[in-house]
Amino acid sequence: MSDGDSQKPKTRQPRAHTANCSESGPVVVEDQPLPAKVAETPVEQKSPAQWAYERLILYIKNFEEQLDNEHEIAMGFAGGDAGVLRIEGIGFFDPDIITYYGSDGEGTKTQLVQHVSQLSVMLRALPKQVESAEPNRIGFRLAAQLEED
Repeated sequence: MSDGDSQKPKTRQPRAHTANCSESGPVVVEDQPLPAKVAETPVEQKSPAQWAYERLILYIKNFEEQLDNEHEIAMGFAGGDAGVLRIEGIGFFDPDIITYYGSDGEGTKTQLVQHVSQLSVMLRALPKQVESAEPNRIGFRLAAQLEED
């Protein structure tokens, strides 16, 4: 590339793949294009925490898009007795920490701090906690923040 060449070098896009067992299977994140802001920074320039955080938000948003109005998203945690967390927020702390904010089944304020090497969550649909016309959807707000960061 010459000094006057204004073309950016091509960045490698992350690989993703799914195999569906039926034609009516769910819409999955791996088959969707990355949001422009997420794709803007090459994977090689992201910390493991940032990259896990961004993809978790995409999974949360996608999962919520498939819920009915009677359910909200929560996380179950594998490998322990941490129970279920009704998600109210998610964050990361470079280079390798992911944190989840929310409340447990009894409404107790809860936070989980997790190293990216231990990342293993199960997204769950729980009945709405508060009787209202609309369920609380966090995926859209989290994804909007990805575009702003």
